[in-house]
Amino acid sequence: MSKLFIISGLPSTGSGKDSVIEGLKAEKFDFNWVITTTTRPMRPGEKQGYPYHFVSQREFKEKRDQGEFLEWAFVYGNYYGNSKEAVKQALKSDDPAILRIDYQGVKTYKRIIPEAIVILITVSSIKVLGRRLRRRGQDSEEVIKSRLVVAKKELNNPPPYDYKVENREGKLDQTIQKVKEIILKESQK
Repeated sequence: MSKLFIISGLPSTGSGKDSVIEGLKAEKFDFNWVITTTTRPMRPGEKQGYPYHFVSQREFKEKRDQGEFLEWAFVYGNYYGNSKEAVKQALKSDDPAILRIDYQGVKTYKRIIPEAIVILITVSSIKVLGRRLRRRGQDSEEVIKSRLVVAKKELNNPPPYDYKVENREGKLDQTIQKVKEIILKESQK
């Protein structure tokens, strides 16, 4: 049975958690990625099952009401959740299981699965975060400002974590290597 690794960001948005997971994939690092289900619209370059399972709000609520999610949250106007079955299947393998979840989800997972290893990807400052969000070009200025307000609150009240890795500007490769080292070390225990 594998170990569960949670990759989260502090703050929840713009820290680089998706980029870290993509970097691990690009390096052909063996792991089972538990794909989150969401009601948010697909963005350019995304498809069903990558990087999310996209469903309607009605479908999500039905799954939630039937108890299919281990954890779920309503974030920035959309639902996000991880299915119990997907987590169970990922943990059956010998390869590490990786979940990408936000700030809210970390607290829930640490309560449900206390042995899960939480790797928190952080930014050096709110200013850097603002630049990243604007550079992404996915959100309006109003949404970016609201995300920055939430980010300030999250930075002042971090969730429980086992490791904290700063994703420095222009140093993504180093961040990916640090995360990989943590996963390899913890998998040996």
